[in-house]
Amino acid sequence: MNNTANRHLLTSVQMAEFAVNGFIKLEGLVPQELNEAVHEEQKQYSNATPGHKYWHQSKLIREVFELPHVKGVLDSFVGKAPVYDHSFLHIVPAERHSGQSYHGDSVIDTRPFAFDIQAFYFSHDAPEIMGPTLILPGSHLRKISTFSIGRYKNIIGQRRLAAKAGTIAFLHHGIWHCAQPNYTDQTRYVFKLRLRPGQEQRGLFNTDGYDSPEVAEVIRKGMHTWAGDEARLNQIGAAKFYRYLCGDDRVDFSFEGVLSRMGM
Repeated sequence: MNNTANRHLLTSVQMAEFAVNGFIKLEGLVPQELNEAVHEEQKQYSNATPGHKYWHQSKLIREVFELPHVKGVLDSFVGKAPVYDHSFLHIVPAERHSGQSYHGDSVIDTRPFAFDIQAFYFSHDAPEIMGPTLILPGSHLRKISTFSIGRYKNIIGQRRLAAKAGTIAFLHHGIWHCAQPNYTDQTRYVFKLRLRPGQEQRGLFNTDGYDSPEVAEVIRKGMHTWAGDEARLNQIGAAKFYRYLCGDDRVDFSFEGVLSRMGM
């Protein structure tokens, strides 16, 4: 592949991490000057303002997602002609000591491998005490319907998307997540953009070294403690997902090569 043309695309290792964990968090994607301008603009918004209008009203937020390296990441997930699904400016006021229950953002998805991508952009620092979104890595492989998992709390392996200004976290639409309490005296903002794929999501990233030992190590070690006795099944699911993403149905990084052994 042409390395110059692909310099903004995700690497094979990064895509393997996404296949295993259902998200990837990239720091420093947005220049600080633009972060500050967006943050100042967001301060003019409140929960009384419909959050779904922000994308359509703000030139600054669209400027963020037109940055070449941001577009390159999105191209890696959903191609060069993605379909806008929805967006929302989430606002958690200072000293909001309540959070959400775990949920997914949609009904059970009937697509076997295709996915929407959700980009969470932080215009300001969001440390853990501020309550950035809580996610469960690897949960994108367990299909659910919205709040059907709301009874679960404090799952081993969960993590908050603590972030510095200019960070964008890219999440598989099926990952389990929930907003957290904000224990600071500052309002927390995070902008979410969801895009549907405009083409088949195979080989869209920089596939150099897609079958390398480094990629194999990421996927073979991709077992999540929360899955218990089914951690191996989750790992096999990640290996199948990566096979789809890389576009090669022969590559097999599954536990004990089970995909090949079972003729899959």
